[in-house]
Amino acid sequence: MIPLGDDIRPVRKPVMTWLLLAVTWTVWLFVQQGGFDLGVLAQTVCNLGMVPGEITHRAAIGFAVPIGENMSCVIDNDPINRFTPLLSIFLHGGWGHIIGDTIYLWVFGKNVEGSMGATRFLVFYLVCGLVAAATHIAANPGSAVPTVGASGAISGILGGYLLLFPRARIRMYFPPIFFFSIPAVLVLLFWFGEQLVAGLPQLSAMDRDVMGGVAVWAHVGGFIAGAALVRLFAKAAPAGTQFGSV
Repeated sequence: MIPLGDDIRPVRKPVMTWLLLAVTWTVWLFVQQGGFDLGVLAQTVCNLGMVPGEITHRAAIGFAVPIGENMSCVIDNDPINRFTPLLSIFLHGGWGHIIGDTIYLWVFGKNVEGSMGATRFLVFYLVCGLVAAATHIAANPGSAVPTVGASGAISGILGGYLLLFPRARIRMYFPPIFFFSIPAVLVLLFWFGEQLVAGLPQLSAMDRDVMGGVAVWAHVGGFIAGAALVRLFAKAAPAGTQFGSV
């Protein structure tokens, strides 16, 4: 299911949401070259993506993780590793990845920003992204697999949206032809439940240090952070804003 929009008109221009999208796409197109050069894509993901084992020092220096034909990410101790939880928020691994993050950030971000203002929203976004990164590290402390993407920070927006606008109607598209509208509380709780179910196998002792794929525990951590912190960041509800409770 793909969210297309909601029934709440933003109370102010979502300037920071636009800016975050612009920065994200600028990094994708010019730093990562849109993924068209696989060597550049691999280099940015390996060197600037967050590798839990590099941060915890539980992955052996020199250990190589294959990421494609004749390409591997090699564990190092570069000083930039300490900044990768933040840098990785603005990196992506493919077109589907960045398009999906774009849709969710736009659909749910603009009204969360409207409840906070641009500066508060930026801080909220980054804090949720960092909590998501910390959750992923805690769940996979020795993983040598790089993690990139804004989905942890966006998960925080989803958690905040759930608390602020539970009765909003979300327009959804179910490929190939179905369009329908359902309450935000159902969309977001279903999404969160999916992350929990998908994440449970990653907690097994056998898999946790080598697990790749989607960083679902980052999604869980970001979502919980957003729900927990949104009331601290949201201002008094402007006219037309629908604060609610679940």
